[in-house]
Amino acid sequence: MKKKYFYILPTILALAIAIGIFIGGKLHFSDTPEKLFSTNSKKDKLNRLIDYIDYEYVDEIDTDSIVDVTVNNILGKLDPHSVYIPKSEMEAVAESMKGDFVGIGIRFNKFRDTVTVVRAIKDGPSDRKGIRSGDKILMAQNDTLYGKRIPNSVLVDKLKGKPGTKVRLKVYRKSENRTFDVSLVRDIVPIKSVEAQYMLTSDIGYIKINRFAESTFKEFKRSLYNLQRRGAQKLVLDLRDNPGGYLGIAEKLADEFLQEGKLILFTKNKRGKVKKAYATNKGSFENKPIYVLINERSASASEIIAGALQDNDIGTIVGRRSFGKGLVQREMDLGDGSAVRLTVSRYYTPTGRSIQKSYSKGHKDYYQRFMERYNSGEMISMDSIRVVDSLKFTTPNGKVVYGGGGIIPDVFVPIGSNEVEAIKSMDSAGFMSNFIFQYLEEDRSRFANYPKYEFIEEYKVDDILFERFIDFILNRKIRIDFYAHENMIKTYLKANIAEQLYSPDLAAEIKSTHDDMLQKVLKLNAKNQEINPSEENLIQFSN
Repeated sequence: MKKKYFYILPTILALAIAIGIFIGGKLHFSDTPEKLFSTNSKKDKLNRLIDYIDYEYVDEIDTDSIVDVTVNNILGKLDPHSVYIPKSEMEAVAESMKGDFVGIGIRFNKFRDTVTVVRAIKDGPSDRKGIRSGDKILMAQNDTLYGKRIPNSVLVDKLKGKPGTKVRLKVYRKSENRTFDVSLVRDIVPIKSVEAQYMLTSDIGYIKINRFAESTFKEFKRSLYNLQRRGAQKLVLDLRDNPGGYLGIAEKLADEFLQEGKLILFTKNKRGKVKKAYATNKGSFENKPIYVLINERSASASEIIAGALQDNDIGTIVGRRSFGKGLVQREMDLGDGSAVRLTVSRYYTPTGRSIQKSYSKGHKDYYQRFMERYNSGEMISMDSIRVVDSLKFTTPNGKVVYGGGGIIPDVFVPIGSNEVEAIKSMDSAGFMSNFIFQYLEEDRSRFANYPKYEFIEEYKVDDILFERFIDFILNRKIRIDFYAHENMIKTYLKANIAEQLYSPDLAAEIKSTHDDMLQKVLKLNAKNQEINPSEENLIQFSN
């Protein structure tokens, strides 16, 4: 008997070790023995239901879609900013937040069923090989890219790929009436979050950031350095319509303007753990005038920067009350290529205020109350902004600030008229871009000999192009008093030509002549310099 036991023992030990390694690989080190061997009835219930539907239900059901609905329903019971990202959307979301993608480096439109280059991205694979605006890409490898039924997603997939892979394109250049082949090597192409940079005046730089991605801080530093080389001693940081992004990037950017030791923000989680972020000695724009532009669509990381500067009595916040998002999310992998962004803490500005709006009455009420801003009058008058005295805080210099629903600016700028906002919407929605693209396609040679700044000073949109745009818009059932806003529309059309022929920077510079917030900044700057702003040329394009 003992002899038999001698042979069985090693087998039992080996089996025990194997089981231990397997279980150990599945454990978190914080798990207790009680947690390991207990069951979770809530999880079991969901798992069993999915299994029953999978194996027993009478009809074939896509249980993946059921899981997606279930996850969304669960998150719908939480705050409005905890969201589910399906596997199908993860790549696009990851690219946007990473700040780059792999491809050939073009912005294109599908014009008359053909991929037509709007602009080759500077220093990208296409730009390096001489691809120009207006070039038509007919084939990639042996795949045909023209045809009415080919969706844009398929075209993008044909042009994207892994870094270092080659793709052979067949290109038609209308201006030379010739077709040629070109071989490109796919490379990492930036998705810029610094949308525009230029000199607003001889000493005021302008930077617009459209989101806070991984690459944003490096882009910002590069832009700030370039502007400082050109003489920028003051800065306009445009965070309008910026929905936010990475908390850590916002902290780094705020650090550029705050002296060492100044509190940027603090966060508090479910267990009451507080984490504080302080400015370092690395700031490159400390003790210099800064104006931060915000509006009702500035949220999250944008509000962190505006709140950090306002609560430390640094700079001037200009615009309208921001969105009011004071929650921090962390992205968590769900194991099948999808993910959830779950709210894990709240953040507070340096004075201790939370600017998060209440969501106690559900998601629908949350967003409905945001829309009520347009009816309450607060978009046209600062006096109409509702504040709560119990959420009043005071900055070190004695300025009164409020929590509970966004950052209220130091200097208020009302929203434009309905028709002015409609013109801006036509621009942001791409109507003007598409119209100008079609116009340029007729004959790009008319702009061939226009140097960049000669275009700024001399080119004017004529009445013929203006009337053509009116016809273009009327065919899309849009009705406004075009002639009452002729100057603004012509300026925006010129800006769209500049964007497609030259750069987004030049387009933004041209539009600044019709930007009420920038006009306000220049008046504030003139006042600070004790100069009568009425005698100032409020917008000057600088070389």
